[in-house]
Amino acid sequence: MREVPSNKHQTSIAGKWRMLLLLSLAELLGMSVWFSASAVVPALTLEWGLDDGGRAWLTMSVQIGFVIGALASALLNLADRIPARRFFAATAIMAAACTALIPATADSLATALMLRFLTGVLLAGVYPVGMKIMATWTNADRGLGIGMLVGALTVGSAAPHLLNAFGGIGSWRPVLYAAAGLAAVGGGIGILFIREGPYRTKTPPFNWRYAGQILRQREIVQANLGYLGHMWELYAMWAWIPAFLLSSFAESGVDAQWASAASFAVIAAGGVSSVIAGQLADKLGRTAITIASLAISGSSAVFIGFLYGAHPVILFLAALIWGFAVVADSAQFSAAISELSQPEYVGTMLTMQTSLGFLLTLITIRMVPALQSAYGWPTAFSALAIGPIAGIWAMSGLRRSSAALKMSGGRR
Repeated sequence: MREVPSNKHQTSIAGKWRMLLLLSLAELLGMSVWFSASAVVPALTLEWGLDDGGRAWLTMSVQIGFVIGALASALLNLADRIPARRFFAATAIMAAACTALIPATADSLATALMLRFLTGVLLAGVYPVGMKIMATWTNADRGLGIGMLVGALTVGSAAPHLLNAFGGIGSWRPVLYAAAGLAAVGGGIGILFIREGPYRTKTPPFNWRYAGQILRQREIVQANLGYLGHMWELYAMWAWIPAFLLSSFAESGVDAQWASAASFAVIAAGGVSSVIAGQLADKLGRTAITIASLAISGSSAVFIGFLYGAHPVILFLAALIWGFAVVADSAQFSAAISELSQPEYVGTMLTMQTSLGFLLTLITIRMVPALQSAYGWPTAFSALAIGPIAGIWAMSGLRRSSAALKMSGGRR
């Protein structure tokens, strides 16, 4: 059973929302390095002569690093056995250092990919651990709390595109230095101000086998299948919607700076939807909100490719809807896992969930440019709808089960 705060925790509860806002800010800043290299792909392509594979690997190397870091963390129960704020802060600062080393030392794709890989490994201590800390501060409002954190992650992931729009179109080094600086500040906030809340559980004994529970417990399997369907779509959309907008805007004679600004807005829209969806999920149920979000984002994936070359305003509005819906459900899969798992191993289960999800993204991030080259944008983006369809099926099954009553205070 989850710990219930006693009177001695009232001071902690009083400062709860201040802590959640600080944690969200630290997450936003810490995750700003994730897409930092992807945001400057056009400039790197010119300087290093990148092909489709090279451009894809700038994102995929981070994903691979994250998967390896997250799997190691899950098997060793690091997210539950190391003090969370130290783990969060140390990995955010080291990820910042790896990012800063790219403009400082890298003169080829090979060096950049090694540093991007290490960045991904380190970010496995930022994102899942941030969710674990958030879970220690929330109970009935956990959907909103984790929604705030994922919203911060989303805006942080979009931030390099904004930096790119304001001066990085032709000069990629300042963008990476700025992203590294933001991540270092996020780590500083983590070590100075962040602490775990009153729902923290005791440090569990080392048990590497518990990570395998993700494949054995039916309701956890269903929630994770929903998450995997969501991840099939999400990161491929985030990785390639900027290239799609850049190319389409160019067809209409619109400057590349506006394409970067539009990319920031499209991805960052998910930060707003994550908070709204979190509030709704706490009131209406996690499965209801995830199914609705998957339906809207999957439909957007099918139709948006056909708008290539359309009026930039029309295309931007359609992309904004997709960006709003594609990440709205993300936090609710994590909240569901935190409610369905043993409390003392929540960090391990969240880390295991994210590692599997990011492993899957390697397929779709590489798949989209290959399909686009062979068949065009409509086919490339429509293939991403496979994930939402599978996710809806999985979450509908969870919704019909009695285990769904463990979530959102009994709301399905």
